[in-house]
Order: sequence, then C-alpha cells, then structure tokens
Amino acid sequence: MSVKLGPKLFTVVLLLVIASLSGGLVYPQEKSSQQDIQFIREFRERRDRFFKEHPRSPLDDSQRRNFKGLAYYPIDLRYHFEEKIERYKYHIMNPKYYAQFLTNKGVKKRYIQYGWVRFQLNGKEYVMQLYKSPGSDHLFIPFRDKTNGDGTFRGGRYLDAEIIMPGYKTVIDFNMAYNPSCVYNEKYICIIPPEENNFDVEIKAGEKAFKK
Repeated sequence: MSVKLGPKLFTVVLLLVIASLSGGLVYPQEKSSQQDIQFIREFRERRDRFFKEHPRSPLDDSQRRNFKGLAYYPIDLRYHFEEKIERYKYHIMNPKYYAQFLTNKGVKKRYIQYGWVRFQLNGKEYVMQLYKSPGSDHLFIPFRDKTNGDGTFRGGRYLDAEIIMPGYKTVIDFNMAYNPSCVYNEKYICIIPPEENNFDVEIKAGEKAFKK
C-alpha cells in the first residue's frame, strides 16, 4: 500500500536520521567560515547517504542502485545569514495564527505563522516569512526564486532552520536549501511556497533540480 507522506513528516524523518548520524543538528554558534563550509558539506554527505541507504529514502530501488548523489551549487557563504527573528504574536484563536498552504495534491496544510527575518542579497533587502509545524522545534521555510525552472525545481525549494536562544535568532543558509519530497517520488504531498516568500532574485545556492 502506498503511503502519502506530508512534507514535514519526510523532513522530520530525514532530520532524525541526520541527527543520529552526526550526534545532533545544532548549527555551530561560535564558528569560522571554514566551520560553516564543513557543516554544509557534512549535511550534504549525510543527506546523500540517507537517499542511497535508508529504507525511508524517497527513491525507488532502481533509483537507489544508480544514485550518485544530489546535485548542488558550489558552497557560497554570501547566501549564509544570521538574523534576528521578528515574532508574530497572534493568539491561537486568531485566524492569522495559522497559515494555510496549497499542496501538489490539492489538499491544504496548516502551519503556525511564527515570524519573519530580513536579509540582504546583492544590495537589496528581502523579508522572509518563517513557519513552524505544531509540535516541531524547527522553523520551516518554503520559498521560490528566479532559478526555479532554470537550474532548480520549478515549484520552489525548502529550508529548515533553528531558533537560537537567547535573543530569538536564526541562521538562514541557502546552501542547505533542498527540494520538496514529491520531486523524487510523486506519492509525497508537498506544499506550494506562498507568494510572500517568492523572491525576485536568483538564489544560486543549495540543491539543484533532480534528474531522474
């Protein structure tokens, strides 16, 4: 029987596997550029290992046998930002507390509207909306940019990020952007990034389009 997994269930499984392989998911807070680069490399290596070896890999048996690794842009720390989170303070009964996302299957998925960050790229400031799945400690950031359909998946990509305390900060690193799970296997349910996170700029970082 085919089981349809939502975007966050697939992500939670992947994060747990990466955590078990690495001893944790905490982004180094006192770090150098070389540590940033090594952290990204290790993340990509663990992700490739998950796709190749793990029983919950979204790839089918034939794809796993022939899998040589996911395609990425070269690591570029110009796409790495540590920013303060501006929080939404909606009451849980406020209709704005949750955001409703459309999915590739036509159903809707609900996420908490957690807050936003500002970052600068190529001299221009952008605002990125942050979401959180109920019960999750990680931020979920679906986004689109001008590489979609020309280098990256046409439907956009995702980021996960941690809430760093004290101070409500987070690291936004587009070098760790990844494709929705439905890119690899159509049984998965994937949300469509909201218009608020549609950036009018090429973000040449992170995972490229997947070639089956």
